[in-house]
Amino acid sequence: MKISKKLFNKSVVITGASSGVGRAAATEFALCGARLTLAARNEAALDEVAQECRQLGAEVLVFAADVSDSNAVINLANAAVYFFGRIDVWVNNAGVLAAGPFDEMPMAVHEQVIRTNLLGYMNGVHAALPFFKAQKSGIIINNISIGGFLPVPYGSGYTASKFALRGFSEALKGELATWPDIHVCDLFPAFLDTPGIQHAGNYTGKVLKPAPPVYDPRRVALAMVDVAAYPQSTRYVGSVSLLLKFAHALFPQLTANATGTLMRRYLSQADEISKTDGNVFNTVNYGMSPYGGFGRPGKPGAHRKYLAAAAFAGLAAGIWLARK
Repeated sequence: MKISKKLFNKSVVITGASSGVGRAAATEFALCGARLTLAARNEAALDEVAQECRQLGAEVLVFAADVSDSNAVINLANAAVYFFGRIDVWVNNAGVLAAGPFDEMPMAVHEQVIRTNLLGYMNGVHAALPFFKAQKSGIIINNISIGGFLPVPYGSGYTASKFALRGFSEALKGELATWPDIHVCDLFPAFLDTPGIQHAGNYTGKVLKPAPPVYDPRRVALAMVDVAAYPQSTRYVGSVSLLLKFAHALFPQLTANATGTLMRRYLSQADEISKTDGNVFNTVNYGMSPYGGFGRPGKPGAHRKYLAAAAFAGLAAGIWLARK
């Protein structure tokens, strides 16, 4: 059966739908005929996404919410059920990033990153799961990222949230093992060409860019659609994601040291920029596209394999440097 037929008229909630992967996912689910509840803090951007999805024929509810607020997420779930009668798929996608030396960033920043990236996902599951249990079916999709396996030096709060999120999801899967039609699907994409890093809290004093190769966010959006139609416990998006996971599994401390070495070398050469909280505490009004302009939008080609190999070689070189 085609994916579009399996998702036609399904009620799908997407958090972080105002830009990046969330915005790309909204249009991909709309193309499948799903009924959408789009959530984020930036209501004006959500209205733009909703209009795009309506032009594709989708019914859309816009709901402004901060996922770190548990009451707001409960209200989001209730609104989706009131408007569409049920929730079939809940996509946990909203997230923030803050970069800089751990001790030079305010603890309030670290705490808010964890509230959004970890507690925000937990809030989503906590709000959706009672409905799923009542209807005895439902799909939770967690966009975790390779950061759930690979530590990010100078992004320690982000790493803490992603490692904890992976643990939470694994525990949840064990808890729901007796509910055969309730699925938890975790996605682990590699580095993406989204505006997320432009929105990041930045205490490095340097311009930040994602490490190459960067992948098209629509690859993650399509993976979300795929696991919504055919649930899968774990999905790695991009060959680099698996390479980095295996590198850390085999050489955990060396990989962390190498990543730190590469980060320091990049920061020593990057252009200077003013320090900022970015979108950690409040929404921003720029960079609301699915893309961040760091890569070549479009479907991946064979060149990605060579870029992945180059990235792995670069990491191996970093590990060698870290050992010296």
